[in-house]
Amino acid sequence: MIIAIDGPAASGKGTLGKRLAQHYGYRHLDTGVIYRAVAHALLRQGADLRDEARAVKAALELEPETLADPALKSHEAGEAASVVSAIPKVREVLVDFQRAFAAGPPGAVLDGRDIGTVICPGADVKIFVVADPEVRARRRAAEVRSRGEEADEAKILADILARDERDQNRPVAPLKPAKDAYLLDNSKLDIEAGVRAAIDIVEAVRAGRRRV
Repeated sequence: MIIAIDGPAASGKGTLGKRLAQHYGYRHLDTGVIYRAVAHALLRQGADLRDEARAVKAALELEPETLADPALKSHEAGEAASVVSAIPKVREVLVDFQRAFAAGPPGAVLDGRDIGTVICPGADVKIFVVADPEVRARRRAAEVRSRGEEADEAKILADILARDERDQNRPVAPLKPAKDAYLLDNSKLDIEAGVRAAIDIVEAVRAGRRRV
């Protein structure tokens, strides 16, 4: 089974993806980390994030072990990833990696922004997770502060709104729910309630299809 989880940043999809994978014994891939890794490589080089040739080179040279780098969780890496992910050739390089991961046994949960629409349009279950921008900004600020860093919630909110606008209107794989995706609004749900809601969706689909 392939479970595709999409939605905007800080909506809670990453936590849902990881918890669903643990619940079902599947492998999990936070696809946003892939783009963060490419963007981080460019930032380290001091390169222009819109430099297509250097971005594609970084994507081709991406090593799986680099995906665990704590620096990829930074706000700067997240913002840079949104820019890099809008480059069509970078996306082409990374699509095969994601699809190969999804196809492996015993099953996989992938979360990102175009899993159900582009990467795995045939996924067994598609969930589109949303949350109010203000809630997402508050969550992101709390995450940053938990790492001992200062967080300006107003600036984070402005960045979130700008990123949503950029991702929803990019020419390649814009952020939007697949036509057959289930909408999960996480605005008023804590982690446990969100996970239970996601599991309920998966189980409903499994029961309806009568297969795993």
